[in-house]
Amino acid sequence: MLTKKKKISRKEIKEDKLVTTYYQAVGYFNENKSRIYIYTGIVVGVVALVFFYLNYKHQNNLKASAELGKVMDLYENGAYQEAIDGRAAGNVKGLKAIVDEYGSTETGEIAKVYLANAYNFLGKTEEAFEYYDDYSGDNKLFKASALAGEASYYASKGEFVKAANTYKEAAYTDKSNPMNPDYLLKAGINFLNADEKENASEVFETIKEEFKTTTAAREVDKYMAVLK
Repeated sequence: MLTKKKKISRKEIKEDKLVTTYYQAVGYFNENKSRIYIYTGIVVGVVALVFFYLNYKHQNNLKASAELGKVMDLYENGAYQEAIDGRAAGNVKGLKAIVDEYGSTETGEIAKVYLANAYNFLGKTEEAFEYYDDYSGDNKLFKASALAGEASYYASKGEFVKAANTYKEAAYTDKSNPMNPDYLLKAGINFLNADEKENASEVFETIKEEFKTTTAAREVDKYMAVLK
């Protein structure tokens, strides 16, 4: 006599699929474990390298900050050549050495701008431009300062349109930068020097409308008189 076939429940079907999947996974692992170990080792190695690199960069940034802090007294007191070279007697590393050693860190990038400024104050415009142009940090204030330094260099070479556009770029890099109206004023003056009166007028009007209470706004009128 035939017995009634037992109906398989959904739960049993799921359990059966789970068992099958498990054994398939085990089989795949046994067949490919050499490659799996290699790939896992690669991933772990990459993660470790990234971690050590970021930690190394962070430590270097801290060292750069400490060195920059020591040399800033020389810079702020106008001892620009000494700020560039450093002071061996006081164990003060110069801006040039800080940039050479820590230039890839954020503080090292900031040191580039101070180094460029120091060269600029000494009349060494080519050296100054090299470091202004090399700035690639994330600080918008220093980015604007570097652009303004480049613009000043272009103006000294008689490249007035390039100077004007670079000053404009500096002015729009960081909206909260108090130097923005001055950058725009210099942009307008350079447009005037290039005989681009329409562009000059546009910049001067922007200063009058957006920076009414600034010194730059008070100076605009004499330049606008030239346009008329």
